[in-house]
Amino acid sequence: MTSIDAIAAASNVAVPAGANAATSAAKQKMDGEMFLQLLVAQLRAQDPSSPMDTNAMMTQTTQLASMEQLTSLTKLTQETFSLQMRMAASGLIGKEVGYIDAEGKTQTGIATSVSFMDSVPTVTIGDKSIRLDVISGVTAAS
Repeated sequence: MTSIDAIAAASNVAVPAGANAATSAAKQKMDGEMFLQLLVAQLRAQDPSSPMDTNAMMTQTTQLASMEQLTSLTKLTQETFSLQMRMAASGLIGKEVGYIDAEGKTQTGIATSVSFMDSVPTVTIGDKSIRLDVISGVTAAS
């Protein structure tokens, strides 16, 4: 199969820096537009006596659709997790919660409010704001 660099050179299509498989980073984002540009460039650069296999083209198109759906599903999952954290934090108001402070000691107190200003909600216990992921236990307030 022809490399991205060879296709880009033959068709004058601008390929984003780092698109070469040898130099791409693990987190490089290839979107649908870039895929279509590469596909069009590949079609323009193909040998007329040996055209691209339609099965290969369908496979690539299907892979693109799958990639877009997985990206969408990942975003939806992250949003759902964020909502679940907010609901869990809100459910702590009025309950006695325990956490381990900076000195490694277990502290307890009544959760009085919740803040959603950061990516992880913070629960106010007394005069301290404690991240939800630091809370180690919850009991009914006495």
